[in-house]
Amino acid sequence: MVELLEITADETKRVVELTGGPVGIERHRNDMQLITGYLQPMVPIDGVTPVGELEVLDCLEDDDHVVVDMRNSDWRLKGTIPGSMSIPFGEVADRLDVLGCVRSSSGWNCDAAKKVVAFCNGPACPQSSIAMHAMVDNGFPPEKIYYYRGGMQDWLVLGLTTQASAT
Repeated sequence: MVELLEITADETKRVVELTGGPVGIERHRNDMQLITGYLQPMVPIDGVTPVGELEVLDCLEDDDHVVVDMRNSDWRLKGTIPGSMSIPFGEVADRLDVLGCVRSSSGWNCDAAKKVVAFCNGPACPQSSIAMHAMVDNGFPPEKIYYYRGGMQDWLVLGLTTQASAT
């Protein structure tokens, strides 16, 4: 029996109308998936810029950017993008200072914030999306967020170098 996975939060099958008639699109479990969540949009928030592997590599060498692994730390122990920093998605709203924001009595001022490349486990992982929403809700400018939606799943499938990291 094939295990069906969610395409969105509320559907496991979508019927698309094609010239030759309707076709049901399903998502099946396979060995390449790190997790079984549902697909995330390429642009989760207006103003956020999607990026791929080559842009991530460029950002790793650019002092104006910080590449942030938004997964829980137990995932990071299994491997992460070398040079990335860990800010688990559930902690990001309290740690915006690490990204260049300044906390005041009225909230966060992120005028001098770094550009952030956010990633998690891949296209079906909601951790980065949750973190980016928390960032923006707390004053982080969406135009300073770059989303590597492919995350660790695509990084691993492409055979790119990883390193284990506890932090």
